[in-house]
Amino acid sequence: MASAAGTSGGNASLADPLLASAKKQVGAKGKYWEAADKEARRAAKESGGEDGRPLLFRTYKVKGALLHTYRALIFIRLIAVLLFFAWRIKHNNSDIMWFWTMSVVGDVWFGFSWLLNQLPKYNPVKTIPDIAALKRQYDLPDGTSSLPGIDVFVTTADPIDEPILYTMNCVLSILASDYPVDRYACYLSDDSGALIQYEAFVETAKFSTLWVPFCRKHCIEPRAPESYFELEAPLYTGTAPEEFKNDYSSVRREYGEFKERLDSLSSAISKRSDVYNSMKTEQGEAKATWMANGTQWPGAWIDTTENHRKGHHAGIVKVVLDHPARGHNLGSQSCTHSLNFTNTDARIPMLVYISRGKSPSYDHNKKAGALNAQLRASGLLSNAQFIINFDCDHYINNSQALRAAICFMLDQREGDNTAFVQFPQRFDNVDPSDRYGNHNRVFFDGTMLALNGLQGPSYLGTGCMFRRIALYGIDPPHCRQDNVVVEASRFGSSILFLDSVSKAINQERSTIPPTLSETFLTEMETVVSASHDKESGWGKGVGYIYDIATEDIVTGFRIHGQGWRSMYCTMERDAFCGIAPINLTERLHQIVRWSGGSLEMFFSRNNPLIGGGRLRILQRVSYLNMTVYPVTSLFILLYALSPVMWLIPDEVYIQRPFTQYVVYLLVIILMIHIIGWLEIKWAGITWLDYWRNEQFFMIGSTSAYPTAVLHMVVNLLTKKGIHFRVTSKQTAADTNDKFADLYDMRWVPMLIPTVTVLIANVGAIGVAMGKTAVYMGAWTIAQKTHAALGLLFNVWIMVLLYPFALAIIGRWAKRPVILVVLLPVAFVIVCLVYVTVHILLGGIVAF
Repeated sequence: MASAAGTSGGNASLADPLLASAKKQVGAKGKYWEAADKEARRAAKESGGEDGRPLLFRTYKVKGALLHTYRALIFIRLIAVLLFFAWRIKHNNSDIMWFWTMSVVGDVWFGFSWLLNQLPKYNPVKTIPDIAALKRQYDLPDGTSSLPGIDVFVTTADPIDEPILYTMNCVLSILASDYPVDRYACYLSDDSGALIQYEAFVETAKFSTLWVPFCRKHCIEPRAPESYFELEAPLYTGTAPEEFKNDYSSVRREYGEFKERLDSLSSAISKRSDVYNSMKTEQGEAKATWMANGTQWPGAWIDTTENHRKGHHAGIVKVVLDHPARGHNLGSQSCTHSLNFTNTDARIPMLVYISRGKSPSYDHNKKAGALNAQLRASGLLSNAQFIINFDCDHYINNSQALRAAICFMLDQREGDNTAFVQFPQRFDNVDPSDRYGNHNRVFFDGTMLALNGLQGPSYLGTGCMFRRIALYGIDPPHCRQDNVVVEASRFGSSILFLDSVSKAINQERSTIPPTLSETFLTEMETVVSASHDKESGWGKGVGYIYDIATEDIVTGFRIHGQGWRSMYCTMERDAFCGIAPINLTERLHQIVRWSGGSLEMFFSRNNPLIGGGRLRILQRVSYLNMTVYPVTSLFILLYALSPVMWLIPDEVYIQRPFTQYVVYLLVIILMIHIIGWLEIKWAGITWLDYWRNEQFFMIGSTSAYPTAVLHMVVNLLTKKGIHFRVTSKQTAADTNDKFADLYDMRWVPMLIPTVTVLIANVGAIGVAMGKTAVYMGAWTIAQKTHAALGLLFNVWIMVLLYPFALAIIGRWAKRPVILVVLLPVAFVIVCLVYVTVHILLGGIVAF
């Protein structure tokens, strides 16, 4: 996302605190923005800051000429839509009245849905962190720092669907971040409870003793080794170029050996367990899985048994690397090398493995339950003021990202009332054409910037920094009572954890965690046990919310509803990158879960119409839009199937006068795209981003969204929630093709409506061509006009479904020109069939 501009002429002095290369962003992507905080900065400079803290981020707004035009067009289109409704009601003349009624209801819903989506966009705001000011304020002359602590959470559910290499690269990028090493810790939550995940974590800790100082010494970006070593010619910005070539070769070689060790873990664990079982297991006893130190793994075993299988095992907490003040405790197991790190900080942040306890007697609450277990365990150990969470397939792409988020939390303006800072999601495995709209820039760079001008963006599940007490359900300072009572009925029965909550509220923290005694470690395992959060406020008003497929949106809603605000952080170099499902079926499964969870939220106590007492009105409107948008797909599907009327012998019109009706539709649709064109300008996205969003919404509206609505209906009738399915990140078995998954078509029932729509429109266009050939001489000008207008709608549907048609032809889609040939051939075949049947049977059956 581009940084905001507005730094020319008399405003040039205001540009200094921006990121080093911010001047680049004054170009095409930034020219529609101007500084919105000049007065606040001038006042802060004159007063020296109200509380001694500087302004740590810059605020930009869309320039008036563009913004006023944008708002005016929204108002004009609203009037046009109302006039269109009035015209349709006045001219309630149709050949099929039930269909006319359905179409009117659909048009009313389209208008309502559009308004819900458009109103919150009236005031887009871009906020850019001022990292230079943060360093001046909090980095001390002696090399230490007074920055607050951060606990970094990484969650993984399955080492097969979420490959271990992705997870470990995420961890390595965190450990190498540019943040005071004694001020943050990394917690990995492994919901599989598999020994292979833990031992890979230990191997990662060893390799980090080489990778982390290498990154610091040579200012490496990005700091995930897999992504870094894929760069053909990495740009060097360090201070030791003469040593870089040798260091690079050594580290790359060690990384290759590290990956080999990860690959061999499965067989090594299996062989080791076989040896120990032959020595220590009696005949008839279950075969245990053994750790390298000769003890049985308390989690899931290879040969599963009661109390040692995925979904049923004890809680596990292991501190792999202790706090740097006490040494990393790897001893001789550190990665051996000959590199010179004399003037480089080689310390590693604290590293903790967690696998929460599970039991068939309790609902594990999916990702939300895992995050809450991390929240409690970290509260006992490091109790950092701030928390940032990542999905395991994301990594830190900009080493300054943690500092960037802290800028918003510590700013003197709204810092204390800011609950979370959300970053855009970026993906680096998406095909160049972004066939299925995985980048979703319209949402991340448009909708989120718009919400940034209200109460703030919603929580998007990953790449988001929280204030710990906001997750605990504590009110913001401007509406908080003086004495907050920490109750066991709300936070659980652990005395140590209740004490940590009190310290978090009162901001009483030690920079060094407690001593890791056996008693303390046992208490940590207790707070991650399967039953600890039962009969408490966890998952309701405390922590991440339970009983919903999309814990992210509803957790953000709960926090906003308490009066907190959030911020959207954009950086010139993307803060984080991740892996997106480029396979169509996997992408649609992901959409089903997201949209199904949104509908669940509407039918829960977190309904935006009744929940969130302190929500601002337009923030409430935005949440309402997030919860009801899948319903739109039902009417889109109805319209998309309407071309079957071409197969009816007689002329059938949904609305009379038909020409005027179509002209009205074209004007209203055209106005949507004109407004979209203005959004493209201020959001800094491209027409391709916008068009891919339109295409995938049509594909989703004929497949995933109706499926989610059906799931919701079943849920309301049977009380069974949306099934949680971990999106597979495994790629098709083709090591020579990075985008092999793109061409792998996996048929599932939800694709039936999309195929039906595609066939219906191919058939309709073919029949239309046939009717033209047969009746052209007999049709009146009005009939020819009506046929052309109807055909225009069919072609439009086909263009929107073009990516789906590419998916159908599989690997042939590598040459899209094939589809350009196949579709016209299909039209001609249908046309010839129609003409032939008409000639043969025209005198018997009307066509």
